[in-house]
Amino acid sequence: MRAGSVLPVSLARRCSRTPCGRPAVQTLTYVYAEQTAVLGPLATYAEPHAYDLCSVHSERMSAPRGWEVLRLVSDLDDRGPNHDDLLALADAVREAGRPAPPPRPAPAEETGRETSRRGHLRVLTTD
Repeated sequence: MRAGSVLPVSLARRCSRTPCGRPAVQTLTYVYAEQTAVLGPLATYAEPHAYDLCSVHSERMSAPRGWEVLRLVSDLDDRGPNHDDLLALADAVREAGRPAPPPRPAPAEETGRETSRRGHLRVLTTD
């Protein structure tokens, strides 16, 4: 590898198990105070104290002796966007398509005379 060259980085999250390179589908967290291991849907972002696991390792996951394993129901099949996702996307597209508000004139270009002031607000009258 030449100096200054950059290797491509994958943005997909991978299983936290060292030899595994499969994509992560579930997140494992520990609640030490309650001696509970919680295995649930893949978290929205990677956290340093959570472990992302692939489907194989999440099925075989076990907790320390005496601990409870709480497996939250998750849909491991990617079914695509749901109704709420589509509505949010439509709202974002509508918002992006709105015309920008007209630019406000600079204070020096304002026409009118200041008659009173309340805090940072000014009342202007035009003659």
